[in-house]
Amino acid sequence: MLKKITKESMGKSDLGWLQSRFHFSFAEYRNPENVNFGVLRVLNDDIIAPHSGFDMHPHENMEIVTYIVDGEITHKDSMGNEETLKRGEVQYMSAGNGVVHAEYNMSDKDLRSLQIWIYPPKKGLDTLYGSYRYKEDERKNKLLNIISPQSGDSKIKLYQDVNFYVSELDVGKTIDFDIKENRQIYYIQIEGSANINSIELNYGDAMEITDEKALNIIANEHSHFLFIEMQQSL
Repeated sequence: MLKKITKESMGKSDLGWLQSRFHFSFAEYRNPENVNFGVLRVLNDDIIAPHSGFDMHPHENMEIVTYIVDGEITHKDSMGNEETLKRGEVQYMSAGNGVVHAEYNMSDKDLRSLQIWIYPPKKGLDTLYGSYRYKEDERKNKLLNIISPQSGDSKIKLYQDVNFYVSELDVGKTIDFDIKENRQIYYIQIEGSANINSIELNYGDAMEITDEKALNIIANEHSHFLFIEMQQSL
């Protein structure tokens, strides 16, 4: 089953320095029928104005991934980590028993990023932090597995049984992806437009994919997308 979710139907927030589109209930957007999709709890499409950001704040018992779409993000945390990441690069935390961190846009241009929260398989896991500076040619007209479970082959590994894939396709290019039995996918059209199993998604749209055997993705124009593959919800 393919369930298209238009960007216009998502929750929205505009704090001036922060503009957000909420795929699931978060902050002031409350929808009891849209809390999660399997182990995917939060997906926020954020635009952070120059020289602003999130001050130090705590998290625990959540696996948090940030995918940078445009601009630069500067991370600081209570474990002593500090770094700046750019387009296509990925930062992750498994908050475990607790971590305090801050995320800033120190540059002179807007920062756009996807902040994604994944439920861990259990509480109290060891805290992890890391990042990886993926290159554009790794995702250009091909599918790049940017995150996997501990048993997987990605450069970034989470505790939860999830895989994240990204790609940037030129117009007319196609990618096929086989979906294993009892697995489901949440797909985000980050930039551009593509047909997903003959359904068109445009900038900012998303799709819940369940009980399908395969994906056929065709770029209608330059198409930048990310999808998360996980165990099917019971």
